[in-house]
Amino acid sequence: MPLYKTITVTPSITVFIWQVTESEDQLAKGIILTDNCANRLAGMKSEAHRRGFLSIRHLLAEAGYTDHDLYYDANGKPHLNDGNHISITHSHDFTGIIVALSDEVGIDIELQRDKIMKIAHKFTQPEEYRTLANADAIIRKLTIVWGAKEAIYKIYSEKGLSFLQHIDVKEFDLEDEESIAEIMYQGKNSSYSVDFLEFEGYTCVYSVKL
Repeated sequence: MPLYKTITVTPSITVFIWQVTESEDQLAKGIILTDNCANRLAGMKSEAHRRGFLSIRHLLAEAGYTDHDLYYDANGKPHLNDGNHISITHSHDFTGIIVALSDEVGIDIELQRDKIMKIAHKFTQPEEYRTLANADAIIRKLTIVWGAKEAIYKIYSEKGLSFLQHIDVKEFDLEDEESIAEIMYQGKNSSYSVDFLEFEGYTCVYSVKL
């Protein structure tokens, strides 16, 4: 079973990343789903989505949980029955979760691709990236910023929050592997740590509310 990477962020926060290489039948072995999740799985038309869904249940097992320990609130945010915090992500060949004892956390994995340059204006100010050396560097940095905002949005989980207007990821270099971010929304400010890593043409960003 290809557990790709485990990251101990702090003694109470852990990231688990899975590379989805198995068949759907292989991933289904040993996994017992709740009725709700079994129905969700049955309703997925894409085999890739079903494989990703099942691989996340293996990541739950790595963290000491089963599907029965997981539930979703009205906004679609995942929670654990024991009160610990969890965030989940799936992108093509990789899935990931972050689990924390007390901190609010979010995670996002994105495939790096030039498509992001076409939508950059929807979540950031593209002119800020003109000093970068080449298109590859721009794609990498934009993917990190998008991933950071996705991860933070998963923490905040409130409708109406705008990636462009309300979430500000502070300036960073690609070599930094970290940054900070702020949300300014409805008169309230909150801060978040941002950490990122790149592998196999993908970017993983995880965030912790400060």
